[in-house]
Amino acid sequence: MTRTGWAFAAPGLSVLAIVMGLPVLYAVVISVSSMTFLRPTLQPFTGLSNFFAIAGEEIFWHSLLLTLRYSVVTVIGEFIIGLGIALMLQRTLRLRPFYFAILTLPMAMSPVAVALIWRMLLQPNLGIVNHLLSQLGIPPVDWLGSSSLALSTLAGIDIWQQTSFVVLLMAAGLASLPKDPYEAAQVDGANALQQFWYITLPMLRPISAIAIVIQLINEFRTYDLVYVLTKGGPGTSTELLSFFAYRRAFQGLAVNEGNAAALVLMLIILGITVVFFAMLERQRG
Repeated sequence: MTRTGWAFAAPGLSVLAIVMGLPVLYAVVISVSSMTFLRPTLQPFTGLSNFFAIAGEEIFWHSLLLTLRYSVVTVIGEFIIGLGIALMLQRTLRLRPFYFAILTLPMAMSPVAVALIWRMLLQPNLGIVNHLLSQLGIPPVDWLGSSSLALSTLAGIDIWQQTSFVVLLMAAGLASLPKDPYEAAQVDGANALQQFWYITLPMLRPISAIAIVIQLINEFRTYDLVYVLTKGGPGTSTELLSFFAYRRAFQGLAVNEGNAAALVLMLIILGITVVFFAMLERQRG
């Protein structure tokens, strides 16, 4: 039986190994080489010196901590808002397909298109957001040009786009929950909040873990919004690790160090995925 399963999986695994494995392997080779755009040769191989080089820079740790903070804030925001909207939609009977269609629009849009739209909306002098604030007597805000606001603005835009995916996942999870525990809880006199806390949340734990893992992966590799909206600025206030890797490889011309930074990001994402699914399997056991 096991051999039959591997036989059926072999074609797909072979394609994955070629499409995904070879580029990753080549990135690993470049990360331990002396290859730059000014000297495009792999040899001599330098081992882990490229990793030590970027680890010795303060900007690398700044980008890493910034990425961690950005990812945690956006994932928490997306999960709380997404779960709240899914709970409201569960109680809505009329026009539910219409609401779902509206909610999927941001998710279906390209991140570059989303960034360009919000760049126009948040323009300091001509943007509609500052125009609406001026009607309330609030002075214009430089949303993307202020080092204290730029990262929060990026996080807000990201939450606006990615929450739709969490809504769909949580709505599917809520629709699959059995009704018997709720009927028993009502008989025992449990109110709506108690049912949510002691029944809904525990039974949604597997789908919640999957939603969190997927969104963490998405947020850790955020690049499009940063590139279009801020280019890592003002200063380095929005230079996430993905943009640091790009800047080091293509602006600093050190493609070996850029690949090293990208591999660090990949290992972090892989570690988070393994830990979450290990916790999920342990809870099932």
